[in-house]
Amino acid sequence: MNPYKQLPIYGDAIIHAYSGQNMGDMDPHIFAVAEEAYKQMARNNKNQSIIVSGESGAGKTVSARYTMRYFATVSKLSSNTHVEDKVLASNPITEAVGNAKTTRNDNSSRFGKYTEISFDVRNQIIGANMRTYLLEKSRVVFQSENERNYHIFYQLCASAQQPEFKLLKLGSADEFNYTRMGGNPIIEGVNDRADMVETQKTFSLLGFKEDFQMDIFKILAAILHLGNVQITAVGHERSSVSEEDTHLKVFCELLGLETGKLSQWLCNRKIITSSETVVKPMTRSQAANARDALAKKLYAHLFNFIVEKINQVLQFSGKRHTFIGVLDIYGFETFDVNSFEQFCINYANEKLQQQFNLHVFKLEQEEYMKEDIPWTLIDFYDNQPVIDLIEAKMGILDLLDEECLLPHGTDENWLQKLYNNFVNKNILFEKPRMSNTSFIIQHFADKVEYKCEGFLEKNRDTVYDMLVEILRASKFHLCVSFFQENPVPSSPFGSTITVKSAKHVIKANNKHLRTTVGNKFRSSLYLLMETLNATTPHYVRCIKPNDKKLPFEFDSKRIVQQLRACGVLETIRISAQSYPSRWTYIEFYSRYGILMTKQELSFSDKKEVCKVVLHRLIQDYNQYQFGKTKIFFRAGQVAYLEKLRLDKLRQGCVVIQKHIRGWLQRKKFLREKQAALIIQQYFRGQHTVRKAITATALKEAWAAIIIQKYSRGYLVRSLYQLIRVATITIQAYTRGFLARRRYRKMLEEHKAVILQKHARAWLARRRFQNIRRFVLNIQLTYRVQRLQKKLEDQNKESHGLVEKLTSLAALRASDVEKIQKLELELERAATHRQNYEEKGKRYKDTVEEKLAKLQKHNSELEIQKEQLQFNLQEKNEELKEKMDDLTKQLFDDVQKEERQRLLVEKSFELKTQDYEKQIQSLKGEIQALKDEKMQLQLQLEEERVTSGGLKGEVARLTKQTKTISEFEKEIELLQTQKIDVEKHVQSQKREMREKMSEITKQLLESYDIEDVRSRLSVEDLEHLNEDGELWFAYEGLKKATRVLESHFQSQKDCYEKEIEALNFKVVHLSQEINHLQKVFREENDINESIRHEVTRLTSENMMIPDFKQQISELEKQKQDLEIHLNEQTEKMRGKLEELSNPLNNTHEGTRRKTQEVLNEIHTKEQEKLISKIQEMQEVSEHLKKQFETESEVKSSFLQEASRLTMENRDLEEELDMKDRVIKKLQDQVKTLTKTIEKANDVHLSSGPKEYLGMLEYKREDEAKLIQNLILDLKPRGVVVNMIPGLPAHILFMCIRYADSLNDATMLTSLMNSTINGIKHVVKEHLEDFEMLSFWLSNTCHFLNCLKQYSGEEEFMKHNSPHQNKNCLSNFDLSEYRQILSDVAIRIYHQFIIVMENNIQPIIVPGMLEYESLQGISGLKPTGFRKRSSSIDDTDAYTMTSVLQQLSYFYSTMCQNGLDPELVRQAVKQLFFLIGAVTLNSLLLRKDMCSCRKGMQIRCNISFLEEWLKDKNLQNSLAKETLEPLSQAAWLLQVKKATDSDAKEIYERCTSLSAVQIIKILNSYTPIDDFEKRVTASFVRKVQALLNSREESSQLLLDTKYLFQVTFPFTPSPHALEMIQIPSSFKLGFLNRL
Repeated sequence: MNPYKQLPIYGDAIIHAYSGQNMGDMDPHIFAVAEEAYKQMARNNKNQSIIVSGESGAGKTVSARYTMRYFATVSKLSSNTHVEDKVLASNPITEAVGNAKTTRNDNSSRFGKYTEISFDVRNQIIGANMRTYLLEKSRVVFQSENERNYHIFYQLCASAQQPEFKLLKLGSADEFNYTRMGGNPIIEGVNDRADMVETQKTFSLLGFKEDFQMDIFKILAAILHLGNVQITAVGHERSSVSEEDTHLKVFCELLGLETGKLSQWLCNRKIITSSETVVKPMTRSQAANARDALAKKLYAHLFNFIVEKINQVLQFSGKRHTFIGVLDIYGFETFDVNSFEQFCINYANEKLQQQFNLHVFKLEQEEYMKEDIPWTLIDFYDNQPVIDLIEAKMGILDLLDEECLLPHGTDENWLQKLYNNFVNKNILFEKPRMSNTSFIIQHFADKVEYKCEGFLEKNRDTVYDMLVEILRASKFHLCVSFFQENPVPSSPFGSTITVKSAKHVIKANNKHLRTTVGNKFRSSLYLLMETLNATTPHYVRCIKPNDKKLPFEFDSKRIVQQLRACGVLETIRISAQSYPSRWTYIEFYSRYGILMTKQELSFSDKKEVCKVVLHRLIQDYNQYQFGKTKIFFRAGQVAYLEKLRLDKLRQGCVVIQKHIRGWLQRKKFLREKQAALIIQQYFRGQHTVRKAITATALKEAWAAIIIQKYSRGYLVRSLYQLIRVATITIQAYTRGFLARRRYRKMLEEHKAVILQKHARAWLARRRFQNIRRFVLNIQLTYRVQRLQKKLEDQNKESHGLVEKLTSLAALRASDVEKIQKLELELERAATHRQNYEEKGKRYKDTVEEKLAKLQKHNSELEIQKEQLQFNLQEKNEELKEKMDDLTKQLFDDVQKEERQRLLVEKSFELKTQDYEKQIQSLKGEIQALKDEKMQLQLQLEEERVTSGGLKGEVARLTKQTKTISEFEKEIELLQTQKIDVEKHVQSQKREMREKMSEITKQLLESYDIEDVRSRLSVEDLEHLNEDGELWFAYEGLKKATRVLESHFQSQKDCYEKEIEALNFKVVHLSQEINHLQKVFREENDINESIRHEVTRLTSENMMIPDFKQQISELEKQKQDLEIHLNEQTEKMRGKLEELSNPLNNTHEGTRRKTQEVLNEIHTKEQEKLISKIQEMQEVSEHLKKQFETESEVKSSFLQEASRLTMENRDLEEELDMKDRVIKKLQDQVKTLTKTIEKANDVHLSSGPKEYLGMLEYKREDEAKLIQNLILDLKPRGVVVNMIPGLPAHILFMCIRYADSLNDATMLTSLMNSTINGIKHVVKEHLEDFEMLSFWLSNTCHFLNCLKQYSGEEEFMKHNSPHQNKNCLSNFDLSEYRQILSDVAIRIYHQFIIVMENNIQPIIVPGMLEYESLQGISGLKPTGFRKRSSSIDDTDAYTMTSVLQQLSYFYSTMCQNGLDPELVRQAVKQLFFLIGAVTLNSLLLRKDMCSCRKGMQIRCNISFLEEWLKDKNLQNSLAKETLEPLSQAAWLLQVKKATDSDAKEIYERCTSLSAVQIIKILNSYTPIDDFEKRVTASFVRKVQALLNSREESSQLLLDTKYLFQVTFPFTPSPHALEMIQIPSSFKLGFLNRL
């Protein structure tokens, strides 16, 4: 029944509910018919057909679509291919191009379609094939009122404004003639633009590219533009089409045609006779018909092309095992105007009705007659006469084809022939009273009046040849392929089929005549009938509730008319009177032999046995009949026999159980009896032994045992010694053999390398010589080319010089003219000069007067000058006094610096004394460790005899000794390098001293005052004083002294600042040393940790003498530096004293210069002092680092050393080359000590260390890390359950390392690789529950680590102080946290889907079908007819199976360390699925709606609640999700009779919707006489109470609903420093810091 409204009863949940169920077990549904066809195909290996029939608008297309979706969904459950999606995707395309709106139906199929869905041996879809029948082409060019053209045209017009459709030049549907004829181009509730998007998606899903789609849309748009081409009449017999017509131009542009030819042949036609060719013009109406015929032809070719391409996509390469055909063909139609299409449609429905009658009525009654069953024949309508009227010899179709053959045949002539042949001769054919252009045929459903207009033209289906030729010449490849000349067109129905009608048909004499549409349609219908008759048919009768398309409106008369027309009423009559169930005698005998007695089984004739048994079991003889080969039963009798059989089997099972249980109990009793006898025997024996044995006997026994012990020990030891000696000798010979073989191999390889070296050298030389020759040749050619170019350039330059000479000559001529002009100007200037000289004389007289005045003024200035000179002399004396004061201050500053230096030296001495004390304490510890080492060695010597597993450790020790010898060599090399560097430094210092002495001597010698005085005479001094030169020199000296004073002052400030900085550094270093001493004292108190480290220190003792040598050498270097500093300070004091004596006697000028020299010397010496102080600081740092290497046993020293190295990096950059060389040596010593520690860690990993919680890795090892830790890691077989989320913690420790380096690229690369790796693992294991659980747990742990150590306060509340130190310091990873959260949600959803897929097949058998309470629901409700059984009986799942599956899920989640909150959410989701699936199946199965089944369900719910208690999951809210199912079980058990019962149901069933409650009450079926059905009045009472509720009307629960998941933040209690990496992870390239 078409409800004319979308209902939620066709979802996947309903498909799963009907899958595997028998016909009749559940409510009638289209899925029940599909399941029956699918099961019969799988069980019998026979092809099936589903014939969907009914009137237009009854819902045939939708029903066929649902059946195909059912097959695709059921097949997709057991396969991973996408063929099912492609099969379903073909429906929207065929509906878009083949369906249209009519007055009866908004989505009427205007073509017939038979889809064969092919299956393989495993009953999975492998492909499909589609056949089409009689497309209604006339709808392309004509639609009646309130009808539409095909949907695809309106979808195109609705999407015309999209960018990709602009080139089609379309508009709205109202702008085109072919889409606006019906007057209403819009369907209510349909969005054509959205449908166009869906059509494009389905094209893409089927693999059709955008170019292919655009080609199809071009042809559709061209058809619309062709309909708008204007044809104008020229007179009465001619017509014309303008070449400037815009629509004609667009049509030709889209299809690549010539506009002129098309406009010509649209209005003319060519007639070819035997003698000539005539061009005949056409009238306007004829031209319009030709245009419409061309449009119809184009659309028909396009439709067939699309169907052919779809079949190519759906075809398969393998062998088809079986198929199910779905027939969706047009229903019976009668409109106001019925034409050729309606005639063919109703003819096809007559054939299908005949096939139905043949299958249901004729065959059924013929079988009764054949078996001699007493049967009165039921009259039913046989439509064979109507089919004969249409297709028989000289029938309607034959006369139509005959009239089409005539050159001047018309519709009127054909109609007259029909009148003459059938009026008053055939009761099924009538002539209308008021019309001479139509005829009436009495079909099986109704009388239909057909208009004869257009019958001949539609049956011919011709297009004029010239138009076809124009289209063949198109530049558009698709258009050309439509009209290719194929003399024998390929038929999709095969070439071996011969079509026969019911009566003989006259064949046409002319072989060259074209096949008519009616003939083709008749042939395809015959092929369809053959296919349907070769398969097992299943019928779906679609009924229209009313003709107004109103939802839930039923016109009873209209429905009864349809039921009578399609033969449903006759089918019900036959079912009521007939015998639907039947068994052969052999089948009955084998099936119900268990009900027969021994006497009955003794008969030889099985037929007589069956009769006797039936007479005994069924008293009413009318309930069955005996045929010749079969026994026929009325409805319900087979179910009664099945009940008797099950009762008999149950009784037999009880007897078997009784005997088996008795046997088991007897066996258990005998076993216990035998055990008691044995215990008694031993007890009594022991009692007697105790009485008989004395003390002397016991002593003798003990002595014998001791003797046996020692003797056996001696024998075993002697045997062990022999075996040991033998193994040692064997090992010696084998190792020698292997060593010799290895040596020979190395020797051969060495010789081969030498040969290869010489060979490759010879080849390289030859290659080089060839290349050199080649290069020389190239160079020669290149140089020749350059010389040629130079010659060409010189020629060009010579030509240019000649041109320049000519130009210079021209210029010379012009210059001569200019000289002449200048001479004229000179004459003029001479005259002007005379005038100016006269003016000059006058000006000179005035200037002389001014000079006299100036001389007077000059004399006055000389007097002022003398006064100034006197003032300057006084100022000079003051400056001299100031200079003396400055020199004194400088000497005082130098003395202060010396005192500070002495203080620094004293502090260094104190530090060295502290270092020496610490070294002595270390030596004492080392001595104690040596003593413990000796004890351990004694213990090791004793244990070597017994333990054979120490051989691998011995091999490792030998390797380490080799590495230590290599390290010793490297240290010797470093020491030699260090000695060379020190020699180089001393030589440089000597050179610097010599240069300084030379400079001072030169300065002192160059400024000898007595020599200067002797050289200068009195005249020279007087000459110097002339013109104030001495005064100017004195002024310059004064300025120079000021500059020097400011320079000295700035240098003094700088030195003071540097000295303060050095003092601060010294203080800082002393504080650090004190801190280290405190830590060292604290660590000394921890004796237990030192004992654990004894094993590691035994290997380090090998390096202690080297460290002692290094320390002693450093002490010697320190003493040398101190002596050197003392010597330099004494020299500095002597120099200062020597320089201070001559300074007092020299001249002022020389005194200033010597002061400058002294300042320079002072600055250099001070720089040397600073460098020496820095060297002493470096020595102290070196000693401190050596101390750190010695004290690295303690974990806190490591942290302090790393911090100190970071602080000293800035100081190291400021040192010169000599200091850098020393630093390199120190770094090399560090690397050696670290490698020794790594070797010791490999040897002895048991020593307790404090780690930083980071894992060091190299960037190139990132791919290996992801591969080993994520991609290749398996939840089973790897020790990952030590710490929950161990891989997540390891990844986070690597991220901490990248964060500590402040390397953004390294961090982002690792995070992206981790996320992509997790996605890849999840994608590869989408169905692996354990893998999904494992990585969901690790993703959550990783996310929690990123939050816990992010540094945000909300996540740091539960951290320990040590965990807070491990927070990320340089990067904010909140964006990655969001990405990880999304990944976790995706994994959780897939995780839930896998659990649901695993548990869903168990739910219904375990919760509903299994009898957890034995004997309560053993009976099946009466009234259910079993038509067929399932393919293969599934395993008998029980409630225990459900609980075991839940326990498996729970244990796996707990083992993988999933967060308890996530476990609770997953269990809640599973319980919701159990409740929803069980309730949905209960609502759809009447046989389960009984009181006893409610008891079973309640018992099963209690099992689930007990499981929740056992797992401590009461707080997971899982119990609440079972509330609807619990209320449904209560509803089945409660009393349902009175008003109080109805009120109680209303109050208690709050979790069930009103629709569900009413459904359960209506489906309630009593099992025995003690129960009663629910009355209709009680149901109405409950419904009245439930009307006040406002809730959804959905019947079934959504089993795909997912609760919102939340990931709780649970901080990790594990310290990162304590996490260790298992060796099974294969992560040896990671280093713990």
